[in-house]
Amino acid sequence: MILKVTKKLIAVAVLSVCMVLPAAAQKIRWTEDGNGYYAIERGNLVSVSLPKTERKVLVAAANLKAEGKQINIRDFAFSADGSKVLIYTNSKKVWRYDTRGDYWVLDLKTQKLARIGRDKPASSLMFAKFSPSGNEVAYVSEHNLYVDDLSTGITKALTLDGTKRLINGTFDWAYEEEFDCRDGFRWSPDGRSLAYWQIDATKIKNFLMIDNIDSIYSYTIPVEYPKVGQDPSACKIGIVDIATAKTSWVNVPGDQVQNYIPRMEWIPGTNNIILQQLNREQNESKLFIGNAANGSVRQIFSEKDKAWIDAAPGWNWISGGKEFIWQSEKDGWKHLYRLTSDGKRSSLITKGDYDIIELKLVDEKNNYVYFLASPANATQRYLFRTKLDGKGKLEQVTPSIFPGTHNYDISPNGLFARHTFSSAAVAPIQEWMNLSTGNPLTMDGSLTNQLAKRTPPKNKVEFFQVTTEDGVTLDGWMQKPADFNPSKKYPVVFYVYGEPASQTVTDTWGAGQNFLYAGDMMADGYVYVSLENRGAPAPKGREWRKSIYQKIGTLNIRDQAQGAKKLLASRPYLDAGRVAVWGWSGGGSSTLNLLFQYPDIYQTGIAIAAVGNQLTYDNIYQERYMGSPLKTTEAYVKGSPITYAGNLKGNLLYIHGTGDDNVHYQNAEMLINELIRHGKTFQMMAYPNRTHSISEGEGTGKHLSLTYTRFLKEHCPPGAR
Repeated sequence: MILKVTKKLIAVAVLSVCMVLPAAAQKIRWTEDGNGYYAIERGNLVSVSLPKTERKVLVAAANLKAEGKQINIRDFAFSADGSKVLIYTNSKKVWRYDTRGDYWVLDLKTQKLARIGRDKPASSLMFAKFSPSGNEVAYVSEHNLYVDDLSTGITKALTLDGTKRLINGTFDWAYEEEFDCRDGFRWSPDGRSLAYWQIDATKIKNFLMIDNIDSIYSYTIPVEYPKVGQDPSACKIGIVDIATAKTSWVNVPGDQVQNYIPRMEWIPGTNNIILQQLNREQNESKLFIGNAANGSVRQIFSEKDKAWIDAAPGWNWISGGKEFIWQSEKDGWKHLYRLTSDGKRSSLITKGDYDIIELKLVDEKNNYVYFLASPANATQRYLFRTKLDGKGKLEQVTPSIFPGTHNYDISPNGLFARHTFSSAAVAPIQEWMNLSTGNPLTMDGSLTNQLAKRTPPKNKVEFFQVTTEDGVTLDGWMQKPADFNPSKKYPVVFYVYGEPASQTVTDTWGAGQNFLYAGDMMADGYVYVSLENRGAPAPKGREWRKSIYQKIGTLNIRDQAQGAKKLLASRPYLDAGRVAVWGWSGGGSSTLNLLFQYPDIYQTGIAIAAVGNQLTYDNIYQERYMGSPLKTTEAYVKGSPITYAGNLKGNLLYIHGTGDDNVHYQNAEMLINELIRHGKTFQMMAYPNRTHSISEGEGTGKHLSLTYTRFLKEHCPPGAR
């Protein structure tokens, strides 16, 4: 119920044929040899060579003028031979990211600019990318696929049936929000065809949002939105021939409506595609190889789980395309495996009681695989490596002298990396390093040197663990007032999320800081706390994460309440008579459930953009974690805050944007109706036309902060007693 971004390693060897990504999703654009990277500086596109960081202007901003306007580089991609660059500009949002805009090709030899899709509406092109030869550019516009021949300037339509609801080459709302699917087509390795998704959302019902402020007469804004229990959009994979514009459909087994296809790629150097299929309940994953020439498929792998299986982060090919790296939790931990593309052999690479958090690099030449993990502390992140053949030991690459959260963007040759570090006490810093030696490229830019210049924060965030009466040990952080006196009692504010989409207890910058509080929360005399319940995506093993299956709104709520109860009993400086809880989205839902189910613990709650009734949310997310409602809705009802609204004893502030396309304002009205029915008084704030982020419109952020802070101070008074 929050933005979920799947991080995928993109090989620089195929950078030239990859889509131009929105800047928000970009990693470093490494040069093809891995000895440098590209950057946009003051409107210029430059290359930076390592280790000396020498800069060379490849595209000058002065040369990016057309039709009397300056073309500002939003994003870019080079052709395979490096002779052309595809420039993305004039971008517009599609739900979360600005994934549509205009594209231009600049010939680096002649400095000639050519607009792609020049007969298409402004800012309507999506995911444009060069063909492997660099002679064509394919893209999506208004749900149809096109290709422009750069030598002739001729545009060819590859599909003609696209409508608002029949979607070629991109996705509907639910696929985008819950599977992180946006770019929906791929060039074949030989450049003769495109593989693409077609999403048929024609039978998906509209959810109608109402705009009351932009005209004298209100009007509705329809959003195609498949709610819990409603059929998903139909999905199929087509292979379109560039020369003939004829599509052949891949014969993927199973019903096109009752199965999802969240991932699909070409197998390098072949005329075959590989795809992942998840069943409607998302507890069975199958991998198929599809023959693009005749549409036939064969299954090479399958896996089941009693709870759910996530959409794959992607494929990392080795052995010349004969093998790939796959992630699975089948032994109780998220591990890396080597699978042969014929499905006949599988071998474990990472071994031990720990989770892979994110795969960072497959260094086939040196027989290593690099990944983020944290076997000893689930609140932190470090870089590890082990042998690609599965015969090596686990080696920590990150120096242990920097406890906290680390991330690495590694060059494809494994020589260089941008190393980013933060902790609850250290704002983000980064160094460029030689990964093979572990040394920074310059001592001035090293983490050690930068940390020496930092002033430690006045208040230190305390990380702790608390064991509930159920025997569950929860991680937590706590921030105390600046003039803390353990002999006095302080109000405590709990920050909660509680669902499988996100963690709150991480040793990273921002822990212990309330971004919504207007003023200095610590100076005002609050103790700020967050606990991490079971079900959160922490690296604690499959059982920790998936024990929440069919129990959102119950198991996570019990963990939170028991943790709070234990904390209040064991720390006498916490005032049990002044306890508040707040959260956003899934955290808003948790806040409501805590306030309603455990009214003797929490006296005050602030819930923002909450799902009050789980049956109103989208089918992909909610059915994944709560099981099929077609069998029974008991778990949904049991986990929904509206079920317990009559138990409200304390103070509630409910906040929601009426233009929320993610968690609909409908939830607010259903909840309000229940509270009224039970005679429960409360306060609320509706933000007209604001989305899930409640960020649009002049003054919105400040007003939200002031509203939040005033209510908290009034009903959970600050200061020691």
